[in-house]
Amino acid sequence: MTTRIGVVTFPGTLDDRDSLRAVRLAGAEPVSLWHRDKDLHQVDAVVLAGGFSYGDYLRAGAISRFSPVMETIIEQARAGLPVLGICNGFQILTESHLLPGAMLRNNHLHFICRDQRLRVENAETAWTSDYSAGQEISVPLKNIDGRYVADERVLDELEAEGRVAFRYLGTNPNGSLRDIAGITNAEGNVVGLMPHPEHAVEPLIGTGRTDGLPFFTSIIKKLVAA
Repeated sequence: MTTRIGVVTFPGTLDDRDSLRAVRLAGAEPVSLWHRDKDLHQVDAVVLAGGFSYGDYLRAGAISRFSPVMETIIEQARAGLPVLGICNGFQILTESHLLPGAMLRNNHLHFICRDQRLRVENAETAWTSDYSAGQEISVPLKNIDGRYVADERVLDELEAEGRVAFRYLGTNPNGSLRDIAGITNAEGNVVGLMPHPEHAVEPLIGTGRTDGLPFFTSIIKKLVAA
């Protein structure tokens, strides 16, 4: 049975096609999901792709969080559906309270676009099991509202529970607290990060490396094993 992974398109989403391609390259069936459709069409996992949904009005992800498709995603994520939020998708996950914290304007107040080194901190989630803890990877980063913040209590909980999934290496690109680039929920089925693994899945594009592909192969192996 083919693994089906859905990718949601909101008004202003930019990277849905890249995410669909990454899903296909990893060996799963990509399924396009529309923001106004509550039906997830029997997908086994969902990717919230990057972009500027609804033009980032109010706050990045604040309006998308109330799209009809999110009502279903929130309900099913709490029941165990694997969900990956990339960049704007991460912002939507925090706005939906599927992940703690918030995303603010970069501390230098500029849009940033560059290849970014990361360290894998948690290789036991549904989306990271094809990595090794401590592994260093490089994937593209592009954002203006990429500064992850949370209060000290939440940050301490994330650290203590091993829920920091990725950390920036080298110069912190946006002022994220404790160099956090991505986090997971306690169950490990919901992961959000600001860098773009879907842009690092084949040698001809992105970084020229395939460091992002294990996100998509990890979830396929997880679903097949289940």
